[in-house]
Amino acid sequence: MGKWTDGAGSLVVPGGPAEVPLEVAASYRARRRGLLGRDGVAGALLIVRTNSVHTFGMRFAIDVAYLDRSFRVLSVVTMRPGRLGMVRPRARHVLEAEAGALAGWGVRAGVRVRVDLTEGPGRGGPTGAPTPGG
Repeated sequence: MGKWTDGAGSLVVPGGPAEVPLEVAASYRARRRGLLGRDGVAGALLIVRTNSVHTFGMRFAIDVAYLDRSFRVLSVVTMRPGRLGMVRPRARHVLEAEAGALAGWGVRAGVRVRVDLTEGPGRGGPTGAPTPGG
């Protein structure tokens, strides 16, 4: 893959809803901030280049899907606030959403999701690859 940048797009799950709004956190600052300080999230957050997350300082429980380099879901867990997630050595990206949302969209172990990025300079995704994992 190329270089990721912060931005927006949509998550496409085979057999799931048409599209789920997606925010991409690629910069150190955006990845570190994640969902901290928010009361909820409309859609999902993709944190690139990570294989572990925590929920210290979170205000709500989240679903976490660990994705490999081809965007295949390795595992999905629900984390309450104040927890430290296990490191998943094969994971390359993490998808976060409000607790219960991922199951509702059909995101489960073994499913390969697709990320469609909003076009334009500096708008999420690796350079030269408008649909990573797609």
